Amino acid sequence: MTPSPEEAPLEIYGFWRSQAMYRLRVALKLKGVAYAEIPVNLDGGEQDTPEFRRISPMGSVPALIADGTALTQSLAILEWLEETHPEPPLLPADPLGRARVRSIASVVVADSHPLIVPRVKRYLTEHAGFDAARWKAWQTYFFTAGLQGVEARLAAGGGTGCFCHGDKPTIADICLAGLAAGAKTFGIAVADVPTVDRIVDACLALPAFDASRADRQADFPG
Repeated sequence: MTPSPEEAPLEIYGFWRSQAMYRLRVALKLKGVAYAEIPVNLDGGEQDTPEFRRISPMGSVPALIADGTALTQSLAILEWLEETHPEPPLLPADPLGRARVRSIASVVVADSHPLIVPRVKRYLTEHAGFDAARWKAWQTYFFTAGLQGVEARLAAGGGTGCFCHGDKPTIADICLAGLAAGAKTFGIAVADVPTVDRIVDACLALPAFDASRADRQADFPG
């Protein structure tokens, strides 16, 4: 979709490698909403500055400024985006379908992704004696648990189509593609997820997903 010419771009603080920011990029592109991404270098500690903490108290991205109000947490922002820009819809019309999509998304957003973010790595390396090998093992375990958990949900049916729910991408696909992209960024291959692989391939064939990849962003280190 093409952004409306009268719509001012949303200001969004993000980071090239952030899975949460990836989710938001995809949704904005699918809906044709203009945005300007302001890089926050999580590897360099820019999330800990007093200025950014006033916007995002947890120091996380994305953080979006809408009508002077700061919004944080990617799933909440996706819900806000769905309500303010309903076309094309990223949630099914029926209550059971909406619950299923939210459930699949939550496997990623609540059960998997939070365990492999930079602040967890920093704590484990600074306070729990993790070296690079132990951190890689930790990452591998939780990427695998998340993707295989989604695989089990999708393979059981109940609405799985070309995408996680039916034949159009939803918030579930956005979250799943982000987790798969994160695993690829860190060189982690997860086996025995054929449904996940098929759906992620279908997502990446869409311009909104492809353009949101970490290596396509202005702050990608190269």
